Amino acid sequence: MTHPFEIGRAPNTVSAGHGKLFLIGGPCVIESEQHARMMAESIQRITSDLGVPYIFKASYDKANRTSIKSFRGPGLVEGTRILRTIAETTGLPVLTDVHTAEDCAVAAESVDVLQIPAFLCRQTDLLIAAAEAAKTNNRAINIKKGQFVAPADMRHAVEKVRESGCDRVSLTERGASFGYNNLVVDMRSLPIMRAFAPVVFDGTHSVQTPSAANGVSGGQPEFIPVLARAAVAAGVDGVFLEVHNDPPHARSDGANALHLNHLKAVLEPLLAIHEIVKGISPSA
Repeated sequence: MTHPFEIGRAPNTVSAGHGKLFLIGGPCVIESEQHARMMAESIQRITSDLGVPYIFKASYDKANRTSIKSFRGPGLVEGTRILRTIAETTGLPVLTDVHTAEDCAVAAESVDVLQIPAFLCRQTDLLIAAAEAAKTNNRAINIKKGQFVAPADMRHAVEKVRESGCDRVSLTERGASFGYNNLVVDMRSLPIMRAFAPVVFDGTHSVQTPSAANGVSGGQPEFIPVLARAAVAAGVDGVFLEVHNDPPHARSDGANALHLNHLKAVLEPLLAIHEIVKGISPSA
């Protein structure tokens, strides 16, 4: 039972858990209004051509950067204005991270999905505030699985949200800590979590090497396609990809981002695999 739900507005509605593979994609952080709009429109053209339901993502604030000197984004007020404008002009549903309970009500007025960062997936006050804001504004919540949390234990985060009034909740796998500066993906986590919520696979953060190079996170983006293919074969509902037109100069997470020019080539085999696995019994 995946508890399916709808996100966004027709004709760009995304169905989470209804059987059609969808994409959450965009730059890690809002670098500028012009750049965010360009990325949303560029990815929308690709997904529209392929028939992939699409949610644009970008963060107004990256509060968990490794260095205090790192770029964090335009902030809550300006960032949510930009996201709201993109949603209105493109018709796309939009997603952004929320890091504090106080931000949830404001963010929920502008975006379709409030995302709980992995490091904060056990923070009860944040989950409750996000759920209440989502319920009030008819929004959804996506919770990233903490790198330190067993897949089955993510049920507790889902229950906190549902018991606080929001039934529209999904989970995202983004790798588990393996030692100090590495992540691995246990594909068993995907069907385990999908038993109680729709599941998304984050193909870009899963290839991150956290704080591995002098306090700066690196990545192995060459492994994005193979991990994404494996996750779709395991039966996920959606794929999460941080996409950038110039990863070496991205202002956040460029080392593990997928180049915009490679997006279509990554998505095409995912769709083919998804068509095959749709007809396979989950117990097969």
